[in-house]
Amino acid sequence: MSKVWMITGASRGLGAHIAQAALDAGDQVVVTARRPESLDTLFANDLDRVLKLRLDVTDQAHADAAVEAALTRFGRIDVLVNNAGYGQLGPFEVNTQADVERQFQTNVFGVFNVCRAVLPAMRSQRSGHIFNLSSMGGVIGMGGAALYSASKFAVEGFSESLAHEVASFGIRVTLVEPGVMRTDFLDGSSMAFGTNPLPDYAALVEKLHSSCAAGNHQQTGNPAKLGLALVAIANSATPPLRYVAGTDAYTQISAKLKRMQDEIGQWRDLSVSTDGL
Repeated sequence: MSKVWMITGASRGLGAHIAQAALDAGDQVVVTARRPESLDTLFANDLDRVLKLRLDVTDQAHADAAVEAALTRFGRIDVLVNNAGYGQLGPFEVNTQADVERQFQTNVFGVFNVCRAVLPAMRSQRSGHIFNLSSMGGVIGMGGAALYSASKFAVEGFSESLAHEVASFGIRVTLVEPGVMRTDFLDGSSMAFGTNPLPDYAALVEKLHSSCAAGNHQQTGNPAKLGLALVAIANSATPPLRYVAGTDAYTQISAKLKRMQDEIGQWRDLSVSTDGL
C-alpha cells in the first residue's frame, strides 16, 4: 500500500531528495516550502501524486492549514519529515539574542508546530511515522556551532520523549543524524553567522568561514542515498529511534559514546556517593 508523505523544506537539499525517493517508490507526497514557487520546477511531473504547499514552520497557523490541505487532498498522512531548518554558526558570544531566537524558532519550535498539527490525524489513524532531522551535531557539541548544536540537541530530547508518548497509538519516531551531506547547507541560503564580532574569536571565525567555503558541495554524503534510506526505514516493521547517516557520523558519534562511557565509569564512585540519607 502506498504511503502519503509530508515533507517540510522540500524545495532543495535533503528535503527535495527525500521527496523524490518517496515518489520513485510509488508514494504520494506533500512537499512544502516557505516559497512554494520554488517547488514548481522540481515537482513538475506526477502532479496527481504531489501536493505543493506554502509552509513557514515558525507559524502554527501555517502548519495547521498545510496539514488540513494535505488531509483534504489525500485523506491521511502516513509519514512526516521535519526537515526545514538552517545552521546558525559562530561561537556563542558572537551571536546575538535575536540570532538565538531565530535559530530555535525554526529548528526547534518549527518541529513542535508541525508535529502538533500532524499528531491528531496520526492518532486518529492509529498509525504514522515521524522523521525528525537532527544532525551529527545533535549528538556531538561542536565548537563554532553552539546554537546549531543546541537546537539539534533539543530536537533529540524532544523526539526521544515523544517516541515514548505516541508508541501506544502505533506512531513511530525516528531521529535522522546525518554527517556532512552534499547539499546547500554551507551556502549563505542555509546558514548564518553571528553578527557580534569579538577580537578574541577572530581566528576561530576565520577558520569556520574557510572551512565552509572549502567544503561547500564537496561533502562526502550523498543526499539521494539518504532519501532511499528513509524510504527503507519508513517501510520497516521495526524502525530505529535513531538513524546515523554517513561514515563520518557513525565514526564520530561512536567515539563520543565511548568517551562518555569511559568518563562516566571513571567517576562512578562519586556518582553513587550521592545515594542514601
